[in-house]
Amino acid sequence: MKKILLLAVAAIMATMQVDAQIMKAADLEQYAKERYGEKWLDAAANLAETLTLDKNESLTYQQIIQAPGKTKQQLYVSLNYWATATFQDKQAITLNDKEAGCIIISSTLHNIVKHIGTINSYSVSITPVIRIDIKEERVRVTYTVQNYDILTDISGGWFSLAEPDERTYGDSKRKADDKTNANLYDEQWEIARHYPFVPKDLQKRTCAKALVMTHAYSNAVLDKVEEAIKNGLVGNDDDDW
Repeated sequence: MKKILLLAVAAIMATMQVDAQIMKAADLEQYAKERYGEKWLDAAANLAETLTLDKNESLTYQQIIQAPGKTKQQLYVSLNYWATATFQDKQAITLNDKEAGCIIISSTLHNIVKHIGTINSYSVSITPVIRIDIKEERVRVTYTVQNYDILTDISGGWFSLAEPDERTYGDSKRKADDKTNANLYDEQWEIARHYPFVPKDLQKRTCAKALVMTHAYSNAVLDKVEEAIKNGLVGNDDDDW
């Protein structure tokens, strides 16, 4: 019996680790290609026809998920369990209010795009804000991204003036507060100020893929929340035990 329990715990932990951060960047790219194709410029332009920025010029998605027969408390327990298991960074859950029925998550997905441009190379990360509002028999999920977080490498472009041994090619593993490499610097690009919302954009290839990946991640988040509502984290999170 003890051995069976240990195996069960191990299985749960493995599931939690696989689900950490919803999806790795490499898996997200494959997910995006399967749904939108590998031509990022065309995919971004097609998405722009259906997307609307909110009043804060952020990219926002919202979905209401019905949960017939489930109480607010049951839904809160399931989603709190899902959130804490999925986003293992202790700082990711910025609000967890049982009485209000609200969970807010802000967690960075690193390096969704790595692009070598003419002069510079870029590594793009995003930090979506995921808000989960819970009521009796229904849940509302809101996913918002306003900026791309960019690590720019002025030594890593195709025609960089830097010597080959001085190039770092957008070393995205560098910590955000590491200022030791003068070739690397951080900036934020507002989604509303870049392609495809601004057609003539010097960083259009980078931003095209960034938009598609950001959109794909929103779908993955909404799918995972819906799965947690309907089936729990591991598929057997019910009261019959």
